[in-house]
Amino acid sequence: MKIVLDAMGGDFGPGPNVEAAVSAAREFGWEIVLVGRQEMIRPLLVQHNTANLHLPIVHASEVIEMGEHPAQAVKTKKNSSMVVGMQMVRNGDADAFVTMGNTGGALAAALFHLGRIQGILRPALSAVFPTAKGWKLLLDVGANADCKPEYLAQFGLMGSLYAERVMGVRNPRVALMSNGEEETKGSALVQEAHLLLKKGPIHFIGNAEGRDLPAGNADVFVTDGFTGNVIIKLSEGMGDFIKGMLREEIMRTPKSKLGGLLIKDAIARISARTNYEEIGGAPLLGVDGVVIIGHGRSKARAIRSALMRAAEAVERGVVDAIERGLEALPRTTNVSAQTSAH
Repeated sequence: MKIVLDAMGGDFGPGPNVEAAVSAAREFGWEIVLVGRQEMIRPLLVQHNTANLHLPIVHASEVIEMGEHPAQAVKTKKNSSMVVGMQMVRNGDADAFVTMGNTGGALAAALFHLGRIQGILRPALSAVFPTAKGWKLLLDVGANADCKPEYLAQFGLMGSLYAERVMGVRNPRVALMSNGEEETKGSALVQEAHLLLKKGPIHFIGNAEGRDLPAGNADVFVTDGFTGNVIIKLSEGMGDFIKGMLREEIMRTPKSKLGGLLIKDAIARISARTNYEEIGGAPLLGVDGVVIIGHGRSKARAIRSALMRAAEAVERGVVDAIERGLEALPRTTNVSAQTSAH
């Protein structure tokens, strides 16, 4: 197993990336290639015991920063850590690419240098979402603000295959985000996508409302990138709001402080159940290679988990499975008459 790690990705620079690479290489025996500015990576690497570990450095002098325009940065920064890493995967010099860097930059670099799996119309950014019934997959969460029904049908297939092969879900339940459970609810896009998903080679259970996502009433939730991105950002904001409000109220009076001590263990267990560090990253599905993208705020534990997700996707043949699965998908959205009939 040879995984490329974007050592420059994330809010905290190369430090957590190097620490995660050392930990994963030591435990699993993988070769992890650290791509980035050698003069910053090497001093950090020598602080660790790397005897018998495979941790080569590939120098890349440029970095795609968080605030840059993704496509423009990928085109102009040809020696960036993202571009160099993606090219290694394309050329067969590595099995997967992992980054905590600019999400749009990772998407653009993957499209330019890996390309799409043959037959895939649009790749999808996914997110692993904490629910009452464990972690579930949501896609797309930002790659495609405007979608066609065929895109959503392919998202359903790709999400189902990833949930089954990497997340270990047997016969994953796939749901389509809508404003009602009935088949006739939703926009024209949702109604046509519903018909295609129903015909696909997946366990499609119909429409899901917003409340079904935190309840975990499906294993894979499909939506367009605009809606998915709003869901993710709203959920992050609500999580921070609730935690802040709870902290504020616990500290308000001596009595509530005592209550806070009594529920301290319960709060710790809730935090563990929703701790993104255990997942680390989520796949960019539909590109011709394994690409895992994590949160910019990730530290070593989360990055190590992202490396594990990459290895699992490689070992379980997610890319090949998607290519084969496309053959069973409906090829047309000529369903307007059917939609009207409903």
